[in-house]
Amino acid sequence: MARSVYVASVTGETGKSTVALGALEALTRRLGRVGVFRPVVRAGTQPDYVLELLLEHDGVDLPYDVCAGVTYEDVHADPDAAMSTILGRYRAVAAQCEAVVVVGSDYTDVDSPTEFSFNARVAANLGAPVVLVLNGHARSPADLRAVAELATAELAANYGTLAALVANRVPPAALDEARTALSGLGPAYALPEEPLLSAPTMGDLVTAAGGELFRGDPSRLGREVGGLVVAGMTLPHVLDRLFDDAVVITPADRSDVLLGVLAAHGSKTFPTLAGVVLNGGFELPAQIVRLMDGLDVGLPIVTAPGDTFGTATALAAVRGRLTYDATRKVQTALALFDRHVDGGDLLDRLDVTRSGVVTPLMFEHDLVDRARSARRRIVLPEGTEVRILRAADTVLRRGIADLTLLGPPADVAAAADRIGVDIGAAEVVDPRESELRGRFAHEYARLREHRGVTQEMAWDQVADVSYFGTMMVQLGLADGMVSGAVHTTAHTIRPAFEVIKTLPGVSIVSSVFFMCLRDRVLVYGDCAVNPDPTAEQLADIAISSAETAARFGVAPRVAMLSYSTGESGTGSDVDKVRTATSLVRERRPDLEVEGPIQYDAAVDASVARAKLPGSEVAGRATVFVFPDLNTGNNTYKAVQRSAGAVAVGPVLQGLREPVNDLSRGALVRDIVNTIAITAIQAQSAEPAAAAPPPPAAQPGAEAP
Repeated sequence: MARSVYVASVTGETGKSTVALGALEALTRRLGRVGVFRPVVRAGTQPDYVLELLLEHDGVDLPYDVCAGVTYEDVHADPDAAMSTILGRYRAVAAQCEAVVVVGSDYTDVDSPTEFSFNARVAANLGAPVVLVLNGHARSPADLRAVAELATAELAANYGTLAALVANRVPPAALDEARTALSGLGPAYALPEEPLLSAPTMGDLVTAAGGELFRGDPSRLGREVGGLVVAGMTLPHVLDRLFDDAVVITPADRSDVLLGVLAAHGSKTFPTLAGVVLNGGFELPAQIVRLMDGLDVGLPIVTAPGDTFGTATALAAVRGRLTYDATRKVQTALALFDRHVDGGDLLDRLDVTRSGVVTPLMFEHDLVDRARSARRRIVLPEGTEVRILRAADTVLRRGIADLTLLGPPADVAAAADRIGVDIGAAEVVDPRESELRGRFAHEYARLREHRGVTQEMAWDQVADVSYFGTMMVQLGLADGMVSGAVHTTAHTIRPAFEVIKTLPGVSIVSSVFFMCLRDRVLVYGDCAVNPDPTAEQLADIAISSAETAARFGVAPRVAMLSYSTGESGTGSDVDKVRTATSLVRERRPDLEVEGPIQYDAAVDASVARAKLPGSEVAGRATVFVFPDLNTGNNTYKAVQRSAGAVAVGPVLQGLREPVNDLSRGALVRDIVNTIAITAIQAQSAEPAAAAPPPPAAQPGAEAP
């Protein structure tokens, strides 16, 4: 039977979905298959939003109907029969999983002790310890303690077991007091109030107002709203009251306010808005509509039938939810849980030991955890690219790395605003306008003087984002660089070849992919950089790949692949692999390496026993070194598609400082993973060599 944890509360609006999501994330870091279960859901055509949220989490692969128990109506009609149904459906989920996150009911009758008692009995029958979530909003520490004492007593009376208490939505300044107030009742944590999590989206307001989208980008209806501005005053006073993510409510016959607000939204000197609601049901004058037709209006403009008071009242009452499609909220909730709840300690208390398998999701979680353990600064040259900005938002919210985005700040900010992401914590640098340009030009000219590079040539070269980012890494202003979402591989890595260069004793820059299968992670190299390496270069690739594998927790057992195994084959291609294997053994006698070896003998124990009996690598290889790029690239793609593997990479290796190239088809998730990998590489990279200071009058300080 799977282990389980029951997330419950004694009142409504505790934000327990944040805690449930955090617990689910923690479990997926340790276990291969985690399920979710909701004992009681509301009847109707709309799915339960909390269950939808958890089912969309990576690592959960169960249908909605299997994970839902009974309805509130079922519980009211016959509690005993409902309990029996809940147990049966829970067991069906638990049979398929290593652990299950169970989320208690949502309180149709707020503060009903009967409802919490039912949740406590469900938890006891499931054998699931309870994480009790308390609403710390507008409650003193003494009030929190009193509610917690009543709840824990009720839980004990129903034979439930307490795993931990979490005070959520606590004023940030009162976190320590809240934890202290709960101490002695059980392990206690406190999460601060985060306005974003309860903020409605623009789409929520459209529904609440009974309105419809008149103009603007429909994708922006998912943007969270920071507050309301009721614009009943003259335009100058309206402009004074604007703030980021505000929604302006104004009658549709106030064309002056509408046009002024649109102009302010498009101006660099005013805050960025979330939308405009035009109430009253008036039609806009034809001249105003014509004027708007000629404007680039991405801002949602909504028409609503009600008067100003009724519309404002309805919109002010809307409270947002943490739903699966609210990406910013999901990332914020996970970051809050990570910062304020010791997930590892909580799982230890639940006796959740790490699984023996390593799933793709577990590997990705490990990357994030390791990157966060010692944060590094990563420079992203493609600062206006949509996928880069979405990845940057995730990286910053999760605390994976500090970031520098390259590009004109106004363009970067506008691109971020168009897709509704927050990159406020990132440094934004325009290479053409930066005061660093002169310093970088001087250093680049010094490094490339032997190639005839002059100060004037260097001044132009370092304005290129890839060269500027590389110089940041070279001079220690960034710890690594990730690019390639729009630039070619050559554009990304050529500056690194010229400036950063290879590690001592390494003759070649190469790459690996981490191939995440369902139950393990393998390392494939080189599948992206070198078309036809020599035997000496192949040995370098093998040693670098083994070191990369070890750095990322994969015990290296190296298979030097060929079309022949052992001494059975001849020919220049197999001889190259045989020579490379000898070089690896000579240079690194500590490594387990086998070659030449065919792929089946490297991975299949039965084939290995027949072809290479007694080999320590055959049948259990973890690092696969391909003889050429053609073989490697095709093999990794074949395994990726046919075996459903997750390919993480390419990860460049052999450089003194980490620079990584993205596929131009990279997804946001791929970019986040690559940033985490680059940060981990930077944690163990050699410190960048200090550059000599530029002369007093910096060449290139002014454009030639």
